[in-house]
Amino acid sequence: MSSFAEQAQKAIPSEFHMISGSRDSQTSADVSNVGNFSLPDPAGRAGGACTSALLKILYRRQEMSWVALLREMRKILQSMGFSQIPQLTSSRMIDVNKTMYIVPPGSNGTKRAVLIGINYTGQQGALSGCHNDLKNIKEYLKDVQGFEESDCLVLMDDNRHHNPTKQNIMNAFKRITEYANAGDVVFVHYSGHGGRLRDQDGDEDDGYDETLIPVDFRQAGQIRDDDILKVLVRPMRAGVTTTVLVDACHSGTVLDLPYRFGADDSEMRPDNGVNMGKLLGSPEAVVGILVCLYCCLGGMDF
Repeated sequence: MSSFAEQAQKAIPSEFHMISGSRDSQTSADVSNVGNFSLPDPAGRAGGACTSALLKILYRRQEMSWVALLREMRKILQSMGFSQIPQLTSSRMIDVNKTMYIVPPGSNGTKRAVLIGINYTGQQGALSGCHNDLKNIKEYLKDVQGFEESDCLVLMDDNRHHNPTKQNIMNAFKRITEYANAGDVVFVHYSGHGGRLRDQDGDEDDGYDETLIPVDFRQAGQIRDDDILKVLVRPMRAGVTTTVLVDACHSGTVLDLPYRFGADDSEMRPDNGVNMGKLLGSPEAVVGILVCLYCCLGGMDF
């Protein structure tokens, strides 16, 4: 039988790193969960604490380790009165004491980004800072990491960009996997509400799927971690370096990546809660979702 690492690499060919603002069981600093599902009540802050902390550090220090980054983020969050613990999950076991990167040293591939910011304008539980998070992240990617404006796909509920509906978000994930080739760099940012739904297929140890909450969640439903795994994570080609930043509640394992490290940990470890059978998946299930999306991909080119 192949090792955990071999199975993980077979299931997820691409190199994925995801930074999230909180564990699955925690709310983000922007919201407080109010139980029966409607959008959580905002805490009145103008921007995501995770995004703000990350950018503050990255602008100040061009080189630092993964562990230093997460611990510095936690210090900043604690100084603001928040108890959330930033998390790093990955498709590969990495030495968290080595230098973190968005663009690998020596990379000359195309850099592309999918940037999602949802304020839920006009809805109960509306947020005020997710558009600012997106704009600030985009400026950092352009000014420091060398991303081009034309290679940044923006989904934002401001009546000027692609609306961050469930279908559009899934289409954007699908589109970027089609464009990205070995040697390319991908960055995905999500700032908005996150949630949890009862697991439907028995693959979650805690009995819940982690979710992203699109602007049209009342009509279209939430985006489960299972869907993100099938449409974004597993199809991304080998040789692509993908970094994901999720500033939302319950987001620690929303990509279902097989390795994890928290700001209060000493080293990265395999996630014992990962269902390797789900990661390896069935090709038929993936094809089914991609066929459903195929007819809706027009107008979202990079």
